[in-house]
Amino acid sequence: EVRLVESGGGLVQAGGSLRLSCAVFGFTFDDYAVGWFRQAPGKQREGVSCIANDFGGASGGSTYYADSVKGRFTMTTDNANNTVYLKMNSLKPEDTAVYYCAADFGGGNCLLRRGTYRGQGTQVTVSS
Repeated sequence: EVRLVESGGGLVQAGGSLRLSCAVFGFTFDDYAVGWFRQAPGKQREGVSCIANDFGGASGGSTYYADSVKGRFTMTTDNANNTVYLKMNSLKPEDTAVYYCAADFGGGNCLLRRGTYRGQGTQVTVSS
């Protein structure tokens, strides 16, 4: 069974940092590309970051970022622990959203897809 479990959200002041974690079960990074997207109230879903290779997996793949987070967010994978991380620095109030970890984006641009498998989400709130 494929599952993704996020953790690490919370309340932080503008300019602060958070690290989100996503423990994955039922697949490896050879199988599926992985990524993060966010959803804020009243706003469209936004792909934040993803890692994908040319074969539908994540291993050895390239990392992609939304323009809104480039230079501030860093996405990594830990193969030994089957965990995906999103380190978020220089947070802004507009980063406030529920952040979801996702996997299996099929072909195409992984930032534009929500993924076949998704976690339950973790709330990130950035105060001004």
